[in-house]
Order: sequence, then structure tokens, then C-alpha cells
Amino acid sequence: MSELPIELREAIKAFIRDIPPDELSRHARAMSEFYRRGRRSEDAIRVDHDVAAYLATRLPATYAAVSSALEASSTRAPSFAPRSLLDVGAGPGTASWAAIEAWPSLQSITLLDSNPLFLAAAEGFARASANPALRSAKSSRGDIVAFDPASRFDAVIAAYALGELSEYAHLDVVQKFWEGCGGLLVIVEPGTPAGFARVLSARKLLLEAGANIIAPCPGAYPCPMRASQWCHFAVRISRSRAHRKAKDDDVPFEDEKFSYLAVARDGVALERALARIVAPPRRLKPEMRLTICVEGTISERKIPARDKAAFKNAIRKKWGDAI
Repeated sequence: MSELPIELREAIKAFIRDIPPDELSRHARAMSEFYRRGRRSEDAIRVDHDVAAYLATRLPATYAAVSSALEASSTRAPSFAPRSLLDVGAGPGTASWAAIEAWPSLQSITLLDSNPLFLAAAEGFARASANPALRSAKSSRGDIVAFDPASRFDAVIAAYALGELSEYAHLDVVQKFWEGCGGLLVIVEPGTPAGFARVLSARKLLLEAGANIIAPCPGAYPCPMRASQWCHFAVRISRSRAHRKAKDDDVPFEDEKFSYLAVARDGVALERALARIVAPPRRLKPEMRLTICVEGTISERKIPARDKAAFKNAIRKKWGDAI
């Protein structure tokens, strides 16, 4: 189960401490409605209470999804050690917090977002970190559509940043992200058909631009998902007391579903991946069943319980693991 870093968790607690639970819940509902309509963060995040609602309800899920995508990326590119990071559509800096855990080599971080309230929160949280790169992170206020890749960054992360854009606009900015990326680009979107569609179109564009796929795809073959399917994964997050209050729900956890894509430039050394588990593993009495993406096809692998070594290994596998 995903947990936030202690420094970030304490900073969020301090930010929302004096806000009545009913008020936090009201702003959380309004924010969710804005995002469901595809509105931009300028519409959803207009006052500090909106920021607080986001911190309580959405930041933990975003952190968990980005962390999972970066973990998968690091498995394929274990020697990649970026020094500079661009966090696109940074919000309160969530992806940067995940990045410093995945890449201790980071020395500089740039946070790009159009919302001044988000950037103010990101700056405050960064100062609460003991990590030098995050503490010295630079904020840049600007629309991602107008992003100018004048300089390159070793790594670029765009987490939940494309959903507010038209198809034409989001492909244009993905091209710019790639132009500004010197090593590795990670895109994370909601695990919905629409979110996967954006990832899939970005995948096509980036492959045509010469990118090497790191994850989740084991190779650069055409995506084998049928029209009724979409490639997505899930990570379970622990809900804080404020999170439960804001959502009027006593369940102590929730599952964040996400789609993602990680690609690299030619200079990044990659370990070989043969297949990836693309659905929750099923444990039946006589066997384990794994749905895998391998060599351009989706297939089901059955591991019988009588093969004790293979079965023991299979029960440790999770949805999203490379095998």
C-alpha cells in the first residue's frame, strides 16, 4: 500500500489543519465536478481551500501512480541517473516528490504550472523536504501549451497534465516534452478509456520520433489491446483521516487506476523485458492465471500448483509487473 513521505504528509497536515471537515468536503466535491467536466485547474483550484481539498484527496493518488510508473521505468533502466528534472503540470509538486525517491541523483528540479496557488503550495512543500534538489526547486508559471523546449532536462514527467487539452494540443505538447527531454520521458494519465487513448496517441507519436519504449510495453510493436480494452494498472493508497472526511467515506484505502508511458533516448541503457502483467493475477485452486502482454499479443499464462517453484514465484507477481 502506497504511503506519502513523512515530510510531505506532515506538510499537508499543517496546510489543512484549520479547515473544518465539512468545508474541506464541500470543496472536494466541487473540485471533482470541475475535473469530471474536463475543466482546467484554473477553474477547479481558485482559493486555498480548493488546494487543501486537492492535497487531501488527489495528491496521494497522483503520488502513488507516478511512483509506480517510475518504479517500472527504473526496473528497465536501472543505471539511469538523471541530474535535472522538468515536472510538467506540476501542481503542488507531487511528481517531483516521487522522482527524488526514484532518482537520488537529481540535482535540479523545475516545476512548471499555470496555477499560482498550486505553485505556492509546491514551493512551501519543497522547503519542507530534506532533499537538496527539491529544496532548491525552481518554479515556472506558464501554460504547458506554450511550453518552449529551449533547454533540455535529463528527465521529464507529465503527470495528469494532458486531460485538459484537445487531442491536437496534447500531441503538440507531447512533441515539445520530447524535444526538451535528454533522457527519459514519463507520461501518466487516469486509468480510463479516455486517459489510455491519450497515452496511446502519445505512444504512436513518440515511436515515430525515434523514442525507445521502457514501460509498460515490453516492445515497440502495435498495441494489442482491442477496442473494448484499455491498458491500465492500479495502486492501493492509504487514506488519511482528512482524506476520509473529505470524501465522506470511512474506507481506509482506495485504488488509483492509471495509464502511463515511459520512453527513452538512445543513450539510455535498457534491460530486456519479455512480458508485462496487464490484469490482476487470479489465484485458483489448481493454478495461477496471469494475463500478459508479450510479443504484440495479449495471452493468458497458466501456472499449475503442482509446479511448486513456478507457482510460488507466480503468486508474488502483481498487476503491472514485468516478467
